[in-house]
Amino acid sequence: MAEQHTFKVVIVTPAGEVFVQPGTGLAVITTLNGELGVMANHNPFIAALKTSEVKLENDGSEADELIAINGGFAEFSDNTLTIVADAAERAGDIDVARAESARQRAERHLQEAQNKREEQRAKAALLRAVNRIHAATGQ
Repeated sequence: MAEQHTFKVVIVTPAGEVFVQPGTGLAVITTLNGELGVMANHNPFIAALKTSEVKLENDGSEADELIAINGGFAEFSDNTLTIVADAAERAGDIDVARAESARQRAERHLQEAQNKREEQRAKAALLRAVNRIHAATGQ
């Protein structure tokens, strides 16, 4: 039996599927323990994810894809990488001006935070906004 060189990538949120496509190269995810590269026939795993980008590097036949995610979990089994995230957005769908406004708002809330809870919420919002900007612009 020939070894399979593709795998399926599925990214879902509470709002539904954001991304479903075959992976022909490498998927790079950021777990709580660091970056992990996933290719076809990877050993099964489950991992918690940081708010970060999922990078899908293709074999050259298609452009690479970046998807901004807000935490969640990744699971790989049966040659399928499934990512379940609170929110996920393909780089091309991100409104950079809106993300920049969210970043500025989060920075302002961080400066005005009155307690630890408000500070943590502002930091999380800032991280999400910066992640979206980075995914959309590569900066």
